[in-house]
Amino acid sequence: MDRVIEKKKGFQLKKHGPYVAGGVLLLVILGWLIFGNHASTLRVNQDELTINEVKSAEFKDYVRTNGQVMPIQVVQISPEEGGIVMEKVVEEGTMVHKGDVIVRLSNSNLDLQILNAESELAEKQNLLRNTQVAMQQDRLNNLTEQAQLDMDTHRKQRTFEQNKRLYDAKMINREAYVQSEEDYQLSARKRNLVGRRLKQDSIYRTVQMDQMEDNLQNMRRNVMLVRQRKSKLEVRANATGELGLLDVELGQSIQPGQMIGQINDLSDYKVQAQIDEHYIDRVRQGLTATFARGDKQYQLQVRKVYPEVREGKFRCDFVFRGERPDNIRTGQTYYIDLELGQPEQAILIPRGTFFQTTGGQWIFVLDKSGSKAYRRNIRIGRQNPQHYEVLEGLEPGERVVTSGYEAFKDKYLETCFTWPVVSKRRRCLTS
Repeated sequence: MDRVIEKKKGFQLKKHGPYVAGGVLLLVILGWLIFGNHASTLRVNQDELTINEVKSAEFKDYVRTNGQVMPIQVVQISPEEGGIVMEKVVEEGTMVHKGDVIVRLSNSNLDLQILNAESELAEKQNLLRNTQVAMQQDRLNNLTEQAQLDMDTHRKQRTFEQNKRLYDAKMINREAYVQSEEDYQLSARKRNLVGRRLKQDSIYRTVQMDQMEDNLQNMRRNVMLVRQRKSKLEVRANATGELGLLDVELGQSIQPGQMIGQINDLSDYKVQAQIDEHYIDRVRQGLTATFARGDKQYQLQVRKVYPEVREGKFRCDFVFRGERPDNIRTGQTYYIDLELGQPEQAILIPRGTFFQTTGGQWIFVLDKSGSKAYRRNIRIGRQNPQHYEVLEGLEPGERVVTSGYEAFKDKYLETCFTWPVVSKRRRCLTS
């Protein structure tokens, strides 16, 4: 006989146990996610780290660079006339004085130009002499003509005056009197016209002679300049100093203005340095710098800043202030500390290779126990060869890891972020 099976009510382990276990597991996972500590820890040997203390101290705003000693002035040697090198009178490294012959050139075209200029000058001189003779001849002829007209006018005037007295005495007829008067007046007018013509001719001759004389003077100057060009085939030193470079060979063709060498003015020296373009807006004329040579400190001053940037650097010239080092030589290298501003009180950390990884945006800070380091965002301002200036994120007395982070970069240096709700996910180093 069949029996009715009653349904069991309430909790049944076999039936409801898996669901309860799954719910508990889910709650545990949620609790772990929300309230758990998810610190990703990497254990490292503390001896492999460089740990420094954050300090409040005086920040010296300077940049260190290396500079090379150079002559205070370098004078370029460039011939004014071109030609073929016939003789090298002195060699590189020789001390020369202003005016000393360095190289002798030869130029056959210039010799031909000199002959042509002298020939043209002689022709102009002969033309001027012939013109002067012709003008003098014309002047004499004009004076003779004027003298004859003066005599003719004087005679006709005398005849007219005599006829006038005879006509008044009724001793000659009127026609003879009038004719003598007309002859006298005509002769007088001719004399006046000839006098005006002679005056104009005299002015014209004077102007023409002055022009020809000016042309002749120009020709003489031209010949003189061409002869001077001949003397410039001897290339001479235009300053006193050391012949530092002479780039010519016998038989070489040299063009006018071509640089063939240089003279180093060793009366004084300067130091030329290459500085990172990061500082180009802060370096200006008049800034002071120092360098050590042996046990002495020497002073320099910025003389000139070159605005052109090449390969991330710009040039800067320094001159000495006060004493110079002994046995200073061209080409020596000095390590210069260039002051960019006045010292100021600031929060400082020593320079370290961590900057190459973080860009100065964050750093690892040790906790009070010194056994763990946590990542913290910071802001770095100025820097010098020894320290970074910290503007935000650190306090004096804290200790930071300043050595490089490359060894654990892939495992550890992910970007920090805040987990949802209240949990904070942090990255730390455990020593």
